[in-house]
Amino acid sequence: MKNNETPTSLIIIFGATGDLAKRKLFPSLYKLYEKGRLTDRFAVIGVARRSISNDEFQESIQESVKSAAGKEEHVQEFASHFYYHSHDVTDSDSYSALKKLASELDDHYGLNGNRIFYLAMAPEFFGTIALHLKKDGLTEVDGFKRLVIEKPFGHDLDSAKELNNQIRTAFQEDEIYRIDHYLGKAMVQNIEVIRFANAIFEPLWNNRYISNIQVTSSEILGVEERGRYYEKSGALRDMVQNHMLQMVSLLAMEPPIKLNTKEIRSEKVRVLRALRPIEGEDVHNFFVRGQYGEGEINGEHLRGYRQEPMVEEDSNTETFVAGKLLIDNFRWAGVPIYIRTGKRMGTKSTKIVIQFKDIPMNLYYQTEKTLNPNLLVIHIQPEEGITLHLNAKKAGENMDATPVKLNFSNKESDGINTPEAYEKLLYDCMRGDATNFTHWDEVALSWSFTDKISAVWEKTKENFPNYPSGTTGPKKADELLEKDGFFWWPITDLEVTNC
Repeated sequence: MKNNETPTSLIIIFGATGDLAKRKLFPSLYKLYEKGRLTDRFAVIGVARRSISNDEFQESIQESVKSAAGKEEHVQEFASHFYYHSHDVTDSDSYSALKKLASELDDHYGLNGNRIFYLAMAPEFFGTIALHLKKDGLTEVDGFKRLVIEKPFGHDLDSAKELNNQIRTAFQEDEIYRIDHYLGKAMVQNIEVIRFANAIFEPLWNNRYISNIQVTSSEILGVEERGRYYEKSGALRDMVQNHMLQMVSLLAMEPPIKLNTKEIRSEKVRVLRALRPIEGEDVHNFFVRGQYGEGEINGEHLRGYRQEPMVEEDSNTETFVAGKLLIDNFRWAGVPIYIRTGKRMGTKSTKIVIQFKDIPMNLYYQTEKTLNPNLLVIHIQPEEGITLHLNAKKAGENMDATPVKLNFSNKESDGINTPEAYEKLLYDCMRGDATNFTHWDEVALSWSFTDKISAVWEKTKENFPNYPSGTTGPKKADELLEKDGFFWWPITDLEVTNC
């Protein structure tokens, strides 16, 4: 096997006719195949309720790849490795037929008994499928077996524990790959490199030099057709419990002994354990929730959340969350980490802003103007890159300081490969690298933190809607930082001017 090839395996995708499989999984597998990271010794079984033929399924694979990748080279050859199985997830006879097909493909392609079960369907079926896979013999293999699960992993801590107990009857913890697609993004993974491979940052990465950290993930889209799901979830469960806390744990973790799965996960868990619990009346002081109303984006009138399909007319579900996190350890004591995430905001953007403390004495001043703070901005999406905001001498004879930006962009750099998050995560799963997947301890601690906030919000009726579509969120989110003497840095590209 070449170094960049993945081990041969049979991938069984439950929910193969769904949107996730068509938009993300099939194109990502094709890219791996095109790059030679998948050999011809692989096969995929698409599992779903719908009754379609193998030929129809393979045609849909080709359409999916052509639509996403815009390429036709080797697409038919790639699609020939895909097989379809019409399936009832509650019926053992259906699993017996699936087992027979899996064994045939294992022999045909020489897959050495390696199997990946990918659950790309409604989470209420996760436990049922895992129990049947064990009961009906699909996990009895000669090679490795791995279970890949999409979020959400439970609805709260209790349901997450119940689901985990069901899954653990069939799979060990090191065989369970809980996907958080944010962890597959190149710039999220780059947080570790920025911190641990640069002597100018790691010595400053603490409460002596950093005044605050801001993590923002904003979306232009509303809930669209996901109203039924979102009514049960809300932004706290949909974004904060997983994506936002995962980014915070990477930013705040201690340097691991080694850059391997076990050590990195261990340090992330320590961060989540050190998170100060926010409960009771403190929730109102540390967290703000919002729900979008009608508004405009690019001249287009947009309806409010309560007018979306399958949403209650008086819904109390939040589509925006802003919060102040505190980590009670020596490194971060006293440094606020602000998070915000919302739908129907003015810009689609995910970025991290690390604001460094002011110097003790400002020698460079003009009238009443002060120096701009030094900022390190990590751009995650839609652009990928890093911006360092510094102060430099202004042109001319005077010694006045002016802000300058040092930029690095993946898009502008030749030879930089920035694969789609799912391509990276699928590749890692096939190779058995679980570093960028979520461990059960992380899931449990995250739910434990957010459950306390949910408990307060569910008892309190909020005055929604409280921010128009196309804006940066409710006014209370700004007040959250103003109390500490800070303000949110812009969601769009930061243009720092003298304060």
